[in-house]
Amino acid sequence: MGSGYIGTKDGPQIFYKDWGDKGAQPIVFHHGWPLSSDDWDAQMLFFLANGYRVVAHDRRGHGRSTQVDTGNDMDHYAADASAVAEHLDLRNAVHIGHSTGGGEVARYVAKFGEPQGRVAKAVLVSSVPPLMLKTKENPSGTPIEVFDGFRKALAANRAQFYVDVASGPFYGFNRPGAKVSQGIIDNWWRQGMIGGALAHYEGIKAFSETDQTDDLKAITVPTLILQGDDDQVVPYKDASLLQAKLIKNSTLKIYRGFPHGMLTTHADVINADLLAFIRS
Repeated sequence: MGSGYIGTKDGPQIFYKDWGDKGAQPIVFHHGWPLSSDDWDAQMLFFLANGYRVVAHDRRGHGRSTQVDTGNDMDHYAADASAVAEHLDLRNAVHIGHSTGGGEVARYVAKFGEPQGRVAKAVLVSSVPPLMLKTKENPSGTPIEVFDGFRKALAANRAQFYVDVASGPFYGFNRPGAKVSQGIIDNWWRQGMIGGALAHYEGIKAFSETDQTDDLKAITVPTLILQGDDDQVVPYKDASLLQAKLIKNSTLKIYRGFPHGMLTTHADVINADLLAFIRS
């Protein structure tokens, strides 16, 4: 079919894409907040052309999936990802997550993928674990006021907030000399506005306040960790550097000057590194 919907235990319908030879090794993509599986276009086309089966789904409340008023949390995100993997019977899979999707991958692999023997490798790109929020135990984290600001802006004028995020910090388009793409900004806005305001509002808590230290410690498959040192959304010193310490079998690569949305702005570089890791 190429795409479809699957029902989950608590009711929501999850939209997914499934392209390529069903006998090929599957690569499963987990998108960031507040986007959809469309954010992986550059990766899905590239890996499909390289002979892989490529799968991606829209998180509950995002994209074309049901606009739920319940379960907008990391546990349900991971369970939904597992429902897709089980429905398609994906085995020997490589799970790649960006930002919030990296949190989803960490919890999925730890709680479902590894126990079920379905995962070969994992990749975390510009990802939120172990914990974004500043706490007594996580003093270098981001203060709650920042996330409260996100919630306030989303509730007041979601459409303008999404323009501001995409045209500013997400892709580093606010940096001097940045090569700004209006198409990329418009596509980020389009993906965001298709999703549900409530799911996105509640998703801010999910990506900022979920402590995933134990998830990272539980992962044993080879894991690639990628992040730009100019990530203005998820500070790399509080994310990828800690991920590399907590995941036993990990490889870390930091890209000088790359933004949070480097999968889109530097797809050629990132795709080549992903392919080398998957083939290794």
